[in-house]
Amino acid sequence: MIKIGDPIRLEPLDGSARQYRSKVLAVDGGAIHIGSPVDEQTGKTVYLLNGMQFKASFVSQEGTLYMFDTEVKGKVHDPLPMVVLDYRGDEYVIRIQRRRYVRVRANVDAAVHPLGGGEFAPFVTMTADISAGGAALYIPMTHAPLLRPGMSVELWLVLTMRSGDCHYVRTKATVVRMAVDEHSGARMAVEFAGLASQDRVRLIRYSFERQLEEKGINKETAWNTARKNGRRGCSP
Repeated sequence: MIKIGDPIRLEPLDGSARQYRSKVLAVDGGAIHIGSPVDEQTGKTVYLLNGMQFKASFVSQEGTLYMFDTEVKGKVHDPLPMVVLDYRGDEYVIRIQRRRYVRVRANVDAAVHPLGGGEFAPFVTMTADISAGGAALYIPMTHAPLLRPGMSVELWLVLTMRSGDCHYVRTKATVVRMAVDEHSGARMAVEFAGLASQDRVRLIRYSFERQLEEKGINKETAWNTARKNGRRGCSP
């Protein structure tokens, strides 16, 4: 799938929003070799340490965007200096829908607040699904009559990453639709408005991790990480 000459971007999994760009110079079994990466913000070459973990993305020659998790395995000179990245195979690569953000099933802790007029009392809830563009939230039946399509609200989200890190996302959101069912309760679909670019990157990463879990990839890694971190959670 990934080929020599493909541009590749690396995003650290330590919570930072930095991105590095490079190019695939060799594909060798369970590894790929890339040129010295460059920081997209500073334009300077960066030195990557062995063991550093990244979310890697590349665009195929057909124009499709793909992502996968990787780790720095070492350096080689053959004859150019190259960074060796782990590549476990095409089955561990996720295809990203480019026309719209991928929506995944996830129960993310959330808090909803009114904007300005105080049309309703703030409440805490959780999402039914989420993407980098919006979410569907469970709504108390007492609040359902007070929330209408077109209304703007303030939304807080608590993203618990696979590493155990917690990120708090605050954004305005527009109510797209309401669905009320006497058996399943009420749900509200919202579209994020004015979401900070760093928070959108975090939501994309969160959705990517949930995709991996849905595909049954890295379950053992996720379990080991949870054990290592004492299965700590985040509070809204």
